[in-house]
Amino acid sequence: MYAVLMRWFGTTDRAIRRFLIAAMALGFACLLAAGLAALFATSRTIAHTDSVRHTYEVELAIARASIATEQAEASRRGYLLSGNAAARTNYDKAARTLPGLIETLASLTRDNPVQRAHVAELRRLTADLQQRRAASVEMVASGQRQAAIDAFARETSAQRIAAVRDLTERMTAEENRLMRIRDTGLVASLRAFYAILGIAGVLLVLVGVATLMTLLRYTRDLDKSREAIQDFAESLEELVAERTADLTRANDEIQRFAYIVSHDLRAPLVNVMGFTAELDTATGAIAELIDRAEEQAPDIVTEEARLAAREDLPEAIGFIRTSTEKMDRLINAILKLSREGRRVLSPEPIDMVAMVSGISAMLRHALDDRGAAFSIEGALPAIVSDRLAIEQILSNLIENAVKYLQPGRPGRIIMRGQRSGPRVSLEIEDNGRGIAASDHQRVFDLFRRAGTQDQPGEGIGLAHVRALAYRLGGTIDVRSELGVGTTFRLSLPATLNELQEQPR
Repeated sequence: MYAVLMRWFGTTDRAIRRFLIAAMALGFACLLAAGLAALFATSRTIAHTDSVRHTYEVELAIARASIATEQAEASRRGYLLSGNAAARTNYDKAARTLPGLIETLASLTRDNPVQRAHVAELRRLTADLQQRRAASVEMVASGQRQAAIDAFARETSAQRIAAVRDLTERMTAEENRLMRIRDTGLVASLRAFYAILGIAGVLLVLVGVATLMTLLRYTRDLDKSREAIQDFAESLEELVAERTADLTRANDEIQRFAYIVSHDLRAPLVNVMGFTAELDTATGAIAELIDRAEEQAPDIVTEEARLAAREDLPEAIGFIRTSTEKMDRLINAILKLSREGRRVLSPEPIDMVAMVSGISAMLRHALDDRGAAFSIEGALPAIVSDRLAIEQILSNLIENAVKYLQPGRPGRIIMRGQRSGPRVSLEIEDNGRGIAASDHQRVFDLFRRAGTQDQPGEGIGLAHVRALAYRLGGTIDVRSELGVGTTFRLSLPATLNELQEQPR
């Protein structure tokens, strides 16, 4: 079976995953089938139990009606023979009870046409008996006992009582017949349940065996793959070095291209800005001309000319000026990133506490305005790296923490750091607005900003921070929750190595 399954599904990772998913689905289907079968068998058992209880109730009602009939007859005979008042009392009690017992029996058997016919016959027989009994009892009560006895001798009560007995036996036999049918149905449903349970169990065993064999084979394939990966890893460093050199050359080319493109874009942008200023001046002159024309010859001034001079042209020039100013800021940002990428790194020992204290001193006015407190938690580890790059990274992160504090809540900014082996970890934590989980990576992209845009900026700072961190051989990530706060974590080598110090 396993070989057939492997030929069907194949031996690739995707095929094995498909097989395992199919096995899980089949196992779940087997369990579901067993559960449904158990539910069906349980419902049948409950129905059978109800039917057994109902049968017992019907048989008990039949017996009670039969006993009441017999008791009434026996009491009547005793009263005829003895004239005893106690016998009369017993007769009256049985006669009163019998109709209610027959009605109870009719209610229990109303869903069975055969039993309904039997109950109708029982009513007829007992009514006839009751009529004859009542007449003889009244004769005894009026002092005509001998006449009552003679009338009793001429009656056919014995045959009627026999008919009642036969009828109750047939009613009991009908209930027993129904019980046998229900028992047969219950046995059949239980057999079906056990059959389904057995088939599901066999399928589960087969699926389990096939899954186990698949996992064992997959484990062997993983061991072989691990050995191949280990062999490949021995030559990986050389391959990585070659790829790194290629990426470095490509990065240098991209930076040069960005510098050239940004520099060349500035020339037409400056022209556009200059011509915009000239258009603004010309628009003023045209507006003055329109004003004089309206005063001296209003008929020659159309509504279109008036709107163009006073609204359309100034609005269009305003849009052009806003767009060119934004483009100028973006080009300056690109030039800044390009220059920073070409700058030669100069590693030197850095007193982190002194550097961070200087940054917080420069931001003291902004901190005071926002009612925020900045503190250093514990001792910051000393590092050997590029001072300017580290200062730019920390300045950007701390300034962002101040800028995006939660209004109406006392601001709290904490910086901490620790050394772990050859690397240093620096964290800047705040209790500000926070960043949505979907934006945790987007905030590091160039020109991408997250959240409400109520603070100045072009989306350059964090992209610059990440680029500097990469140049220093480090990484940066963020943990944040909206309305709670943000923590930026910077991981850097404690000592900038020689490869990173080389100019590119």
